[in-house]
Amino acid sequence: MTARPPFRADHVGSLLRPAVLREARRDHEAGEISAEQLRAVEDDAIRDVVKMQKAAGLESATDGEFRRSSWHMDFIHALGGVSRGDERLHVKFHNLAGDLEFSPPGLQVDGKVRLDAPIFAGHFEFLKAHTDPGITPKLTIPSPSMVYYRGGRAAVSETVYPELDEFFTDLSAAYAEQVRAMSALGCTYLQLDDTSLAYLNDPEQRELVARMGSDPDTMHLRNISTINAALAGKPAGLTVTTHLCRGNFRSSWVASGSYEFVAEALFGELAVDGFFLEYDDERSGGFEPLRFVPKGKRVVLGLVTSKRPELEDPDALVRRIEEASRYVDVDQLCLSPQCGFSSTEEGNDLTASEQLRKLELIVSTAERVWGRA
Repeated sequence: MTARPPFRADHVGSLLRPAVLREARRDHEAGEISAEQLRAVEDDAIRDVVKMQKAAGLESATDGEFRRSSWHMDFIHALGGVSRGDERLHVKFHNLAGDLEFSPPGLQVDGKVRLDAPIFAGHFEFLKAHTDPGITPKLTIPSPSMVYYRGGRAAVSETVYPELDEFFTDLSAAYAEQVRAMSALGCTYLQLDDTSLAYLNDPEQRELVARMGSDPDTMHLRNISTINAALAGKPAGLTVTTHLCRGNFRSSWVASGSYEFVAEALFGELAVDGFFLEYDDERSGGFEPLRFVPKGKRVVLGLVTSKRPELEDPDALVRRIEEASRYVDVDQLCLSPQCGFSSTEEGNDLTASEQLRKLELIVSTAERVWGRA
């Protein structure tokens, strides 16, 4: 439907892990199978999920993030100068039944931030090798914002970085190297996943940022400038998008609030080609912030939820796209789930067949609105 990404029908990246993969990961952690045996299971699962995405009618494919336990920490811990912290992060998620606590390993910036080797390079090369012609392989990585957002100043050694400006400069430089390296491997579609720019719309999250010693009124501006510095030398032919959501863990969420607080700077200044936005329920607010989206940028409306199995009404999806087009031209719009189906290896509360039906619904609705390619 479009020659370049993001595509009219797209998806965020992570997909439900098959049971055989979850079992193999548990066996490997228990020392019952080798890393090579786990890799073989991952390889088979990725081949299958790439075929599934094509069968659904999608024009792009990811590896489902099947080699990761978390959408962001696996990458962040691989950066030079970053190590696993002694303490764990504590994030409270919410759903209709109550609250869940997610406690991933923390991080500590205890050396100069650098890229020692391209991260997920082998992951992408395998995906690219098993993606059919006409399907664009997409790599998803956490944005630079995620290295700082949850730990704040306390996670960055004051001995290594007495001034935070130097930390952000090094962080941008490491990401710039990553971007160049992935492009050199043939990546033409890169996505920076960033919860901070959505979380900061929530007054409770801004209070948390203030308690951590940062300025909640300007943090989004700092994050935007850091990402822009990382993309300043973006190679020609590489499309970069960002995905913004309010938390996604086992069908639960963290934050609420319209994009209005960050919208003018986000859409007007962030140097990406497209924005994947969460719009699957009332927590995301209305489409009014889209009035700041400039010509030439794409907005991927996350109208289909990955948190629940019930299929959305296609007529209602079309109406919501029409509503969004009051603020940004319909030719700049695309459709996707609001987030991944499995931001962590546990996954959301739906089945693989229900996941497939969601993706098929996105494709059929996109064809209805924008026509076939």
